[in-house]
Amino acid sequence: MPGFELFGDKERKEVQDVMDSGVLMRYGFDGMRNGHWKTKELEKGLTERMQAQYAHVVSSGTAALTVALASAGVGAGDEVIMPTFTFVASFESILALGAVPVLVDIDDTLTLNPYAVEKAITSKTKVVMPVHMCGSMANLDALQAICDRNGLLLLEDACQAIGGSYNGKPLGSIGDLGCFSFDYVKTITCGEGGAVITNTKSFYENAHMYSDHGHDHIGNNRGAEAHPFLGYNFRISEMNAAVGVAQLARLDEFLAIQKRNYTVLRNALSSISEVVFRTVPDGGEENYSFLNFFMPTEELAQKAHQALSDAGVDGCFYWYNNNWHYYKKWEHLTEMKSLGKLPKDVQESLPDYSKADFSESDKWMCRNISCLIKLGWSETEVAERAQKMVDAITSVL
Repeated sequence: MPGFELFGDKERKEVQDVMDSGVLMRYGFDGMRNGHWKTKELEKGLTERMQAQYAHVVSSGTAALTVALASAGVGAGDEVIMPTFTFVASFESILALGAVPVLVDIDDTLTLNPYAVEKAITSKTKVVMPVHMCGSMANLDALQAICDRNGLLLLEDACQAIGGSYNGKPLGSIGDLGCFSFDYVKTITCGEGGAVITNTKSFYENAHMYSDHGHDHIGNNRGAEAHPFLGYNFRISEMNAAVGVAQLARLDEFLAIQKRNYTVLRNALSSISEVVFRTVPDGGEENYSFLNFFMPTEELAQKAHQALSDAGVDGCFYWYNNNWHYYKKWEHLTEMKSLGKLPKDVQESLPDYSKADFSESDKWMCRNISCLIKLGWSETEVAERAQKMVDAITSVL
């Protein structure tokens, strides 16, 4: 689990300081540490690291997506274009606002296919939401051009790719809005948390109010704050933010370790002519949290995945049959299963995904194997793992 393995003294110190502040608060003293909250410190750090004017931290990555969409005015009946390969949170955040998730095909980047995006645009489309899955990015130049031509917003879901870049800019900072997740399996973690970044002041103002019951945060008396509009509770805790402050300071350290381990594995697999690696768009640099490659056929991918498991190589995923990350197993979406009645706009406008043709996505995903890059591996362990992977894959060819 990236980030969490190197949870250390700095993180523990940050949490202890917040706990001490809470003790003081009960005795009537100021609960702030050094004159500011850890949440604000984390937000300041994110604006600097991600080259954004504004950052707002929230309770999870899913919350970040929901808040980002809401802050941009996305609501009932609006369509949001998203990829077939992502995490279920992508469509959950859209549906939570009464909006309509429009799934489109991916290409060999394992992210949105710009041609499929252009075909999916209607008069109801409001947002294009690329998801930078497994540490790498979509073709953001092409997607931005599409958005500009059609008057659409570009929202980057960079939850799995913090630290990656595109044309020298941090992922998440290129679109109108960017989102991150800091749960325990991400490159940096708060334990649980997320963030929205933007250069648009109105989106930021909407985000911090919407995520805190609609409070306007003007003045020093919370009970006297006004409520400009309806909101909900997506606040992060000071404890989680304290961990995030310490982890953000170590992001470059973690990225360097991931790149080192990734490079060893990739160089080893490059000796196998049948293995083809995921395409990274020109100008892009992954955050090296996953190594993704394609086998020649679906059958060989399945056999190779099983051979890796049999060889004791953990952390290798065959997303094609995964319940959380690929559309084929999203029965709760395709069959519209809900505890309560879905909004009328969703019922009337949601495409019938049980009959959808995503064969273009299937041809990539059915051949893909995705390998998690861990921070805790020693150089010896990485070398041993590389050899095991080569042996396992060649055994099925």
